[in-house]
Amino acid sequence: MHTAFSFTTLSARGTRFRMFPNGCRTRGQSVEVWTADEVIMSDWTKMSKDELERQYSPSRWSLRMSADDVIRAHVAALKSGTEKARAVTQTLIDVPYGDGDREKLDVYLPSSPSPDLPLVIYLHGGYWQFLSKDESGFLAPPLVQKGVVVVAVGYSTAPTGNMDLMVSQVRRSVACVIQQYSHISGLYLCGHSAGAHLAAMVLSTDWSEYDVSPQIKGALLVSGVYDLQPILSTYVNEPLKMTGEVALRNSPSHFLSQLKVSSTSCDIIVAVAQNDSPEFRKQSEEYFKALESAGLAVSLEDVPDTDHFSVIEQLADEHYSLTQLLLKMMGKS
Repeated sequence: MHTAFSFTTLSARGTRFRMFPNGCRTRGQSVEVWTADEVIMSDWTKMSKDELERQYSPSRWSLRMSADDVIRAHVAALKSGTEKARAVTQTLIDVPYGDGDREKLDVYLPSSPSPDLPLVIYLHGGYWQFLSKDESGFLAPPLVQKGVVVVAVGYSTAPTGNMDLMVSQVRRSVACVIQQYSHISGLYLCGHSAGAHLAAMVLSTDWSEYDVSPQIKGALLVSGVYDLQPILSTYVNEPLKMTGEVALRNSPSHFLSQLKVSSTSCDIIVAVAQNDSPEFRKQSEEYFKALESAGLAVSLEDVPDTDHFSVIEQLADEHYSLTQLLLKMMGKS
């Protein structure tokens, strides 16, 4: 389903505003008229450093709780969900795909695996510097019970790892999975935030360098960053230490021609939270439009009543809209 961005939810000092096509916002009974320039999101290059950092601080846009509390709640939800997944599914933990300390996979298996199961590779978020595969099994139960293998990928977060290394690692992890599970019926990707960025880079891989040709059938990209240039001057880049050149060569939005060659038959869902920041929403909208213009099979999902964190946490729920879309993509709904 293609969801329009006509109605953008913003927050200001904890108050929810609704932006309407006519340039008005409402709060109670008061109405303020915005000019067209204020309604249309300005170019990030014209934003101050403080505004850029606010736009790229997802926790500051949650309407559920404070910035610190929403991050704590997010980590707790992922941890408890992963503990549950490990308790109710068969697992292979710390399967190496390389020699690095973080180059390991966790595999969640159906109780009665058949030789032609679909397989989902999950790439975790955390702004390329937090979280790990150890909190990334939370989405497994509703997928495994439908006969889907789930693989959570570890990679070297900053400051130990840099952006070039992380992209290389996730690409190698996919190559390893293809080699180990060549009998699967279909390979699918799912990534959140930084993980959505990494998943998009996987879709844009020249696989001739890896001696494999994975036919990725589908990808669910949730609240991702597809152009890294806006974060260069923000706190996000402090542990990453990216230069402009590094940001460009690791921005999925600059590799659409390669994506079209490598993943031409991939069904892509670009999803974004209703209460993501305007810049996060813009990143998803513009990437979706670019993929659509390139003639790829892509849809945009604007997920209501979610923020940057709840939009992925709810994949643990079999009835959640994105869980159902992922299952439908694999013919398992």
